[in-house]
Amino acid sequence: MQNRPLGAEISIDRLLHNYRLLRSAAGDAGLIAVVKANAYGHGVAACASALAAAGAGWLGVTCVQEGVALRAACPQARILLMSGIWQHEADAAIEHGLTPVVWEPVHLDWLEAAAQKQRAHSIPVHLEIDTGMSRQGVQLAGLPALLGKFRVTSSLAIEGVMTHFHSPELLDTNATAAQLEKFRAALEVIASHGFQPGIIHAGNSASVLTAGGASRVVDLAKIYGASAMLRPGLALYGYAPRFSGEGALPAAQELKPVLAWKTRVVSLRTIEAGETAGYCATFRAKRRSRLALLPAGYADGLNRLLSNRGEVLVRGQRAPIVGRISMDLGIVDITDVEGVELGDEVVLIGEQSAQKITAYEHADLAQTIPYEILCNISARVPRVTVDARKDHA
Repeated sequence: MQNRPLGAEISIDRLLHNYRLLRSAAGDAGLIAVVKANAYGHGVAACASALAAAGAGWLGVTCVQEGVALRAACPQARILLMSGIWQHEADAAIEHGLTPVVWEPVHLDWLEAAAQKQRAHSIPVHLEIDTGMSRQGVQLAGLPALLGKFRVTSSLAIEGVMTHFHSPELLDTNATAAQLEKFRAALEVIASHGFQPGIIHAGNSASVLTAGGASRVVDLAKIYGASAMLRPGLALYGYAPRFSGEGALPAAQELKPVLAWKTRVVSLRTIEAGETAGYCATFRAKRRSRLALLPAGYADGLNRLLSNRGEVLVRGQRAPIVGRISMDLGIVDITDVEGVELGDEVVLIGEQSAQKITAYEHADLAQTIPYEILCNISARVPRVTVDARKDHA
């Protein structure tokens, strides 16, 4: 059965180009390639498999459900459960060789019970420190008690210690430096209790792409005889964070968007001046207008806030979205684009001729961030990997 004419092309060549770029920018730090949320909407099996084959030894996911699904595609990779575990998930985490992030005492209880049941030993975990996000992580005041709990477990080992920077893209503030100081204070407490984690990791795409961002984590890790790692996500898929201030590396400009979201014209019609289009008649033609119907709506992830604001590419030209985007359909005004025919390719995100529309453009119009735009491309939009011969690079 053929799918409706709507799909996302995923360029593995571009993905690997971005990975190599980030790996170089990270210097002496290793990378945890973040592939959570279906690889930011790009298709986790294909993306993670390609990254692992290219040398990514660590992959980051949100939860056990994502980790178990990824393990089948990447049997050898280390998989980090970045949002920890929940009750009854510890058994699956250990069975599938997943590495949980922990910070709550109950995490240790669940993992210890599962390890005892499975007769597993030296289960590696990564301890998260809250240095200012106030989201995940143990606070400094609660760290000694949590470390004491580690001492009485027989099955768990602190392999890594991590934190999460809340504003690494703000280069003209001292926020990240202040968090690093809190992180160092926590590492001192950990060392004073006799623990020697082998990995210290902090920072995301912004940290990798900032002058000195990686080296600060490397320098801190060296103090404690550990290896440093960073956790890029968005940049893997071709989008640099928007930096405030000076200090972004040139590599930020060399990233290539991995995803191209495309559809086709499925119907054409002409309306007269004064006629309307879409729900609630929010578009009224000011002239005789030619309209093209697209099989893409908000159920596919085409944000409804792009209604009467966004644009698409057709025949190498921009054409405005008119009327309200509905659940399954969108309408564009092609009056000024000559020769549009049934079946013509339409680009929602991507490139066509010399024109380009990015997830940032959608995000700006929808008053959100590109992460949400990419992650919201729904599961009913097929992802198809393409090679260099089909890539737009």
